[in-house]
Amino acid sequence: MPGSPRPKFSSHPSEPAIRRLGLRSSTHIERPLRLQVGLAFAVALILLAIPLYLLRRPAEPNSAQEAKPPAFGFAPTVPVTTEGETDERLSLAEPVRVRCSSAPGVRGQEGRLCDGLLPIEESLKKALLETVDCAPATGAMGTLNYVLKVDFAQKTLHVFPGASGDWKGPSARRAAKCVKQALTMPDWDRIEHRFRYYEIALLATYRPPAPTAAPLFE
Repeated sequence: MPGSPRPKFSSHPSEPAIRRLGLRSSTHIERPLRLQVGLAFAVALILLAIPLYLLRRPAEPNSAQEAKPPAFGFAPTVPVTTEGETDERLSLAEPVRVRCSSAPGVRGQEGRLCDGLLPIEESLKKALLETVDCAPATGAMGTLNYVLKVDFAQKTLHVFPGASGDWKGPSARRAAKCVKQALTMPDWDRIEHRFRYYEIALLATYRPPAPTAAPLFE
């Protein structure tokens, strides 16, 4: 009709029109997007937290040995002596290398210039420990200097009492003979040596046996 106002049309469809056309508004589109972003962020945090927890978790001992507290100090280095290897009645000094040469009649070398014969020296100590009862029975403490002659050319051993020492004479010679019988013959071909003849001295200190307690009643 002439003179009636024309209806105004908006360039943007209204909300009901959008719904009728099957479209969603921006408000409805942003809500699912925010939800997806939030879920993705939460999953990322979980995936990052698990490795960090495993790395920072305190390690558990794998065995009972690892769970024990660390031991302090040092292991003993002195070997434990077994029964029969020591005797309170006898003390032995270190062996002394008196002489070494190419033959008994040759002067040769002395002291540190002579090489050691460890197997034979140990055999002499063992023989002395086994023959404590062969020492002179004086009832008092005394010393006896045993001299061991080692001849690789003749493959012989000889023991005699030396000049130093408290005990000399027949009783000392009997003790030396007893020690000589207890000596173990070495394996001559396997002992390393620089000379053919050696003299080794070993000072032994003997103590009298402890007195036995007298009975209280007879």
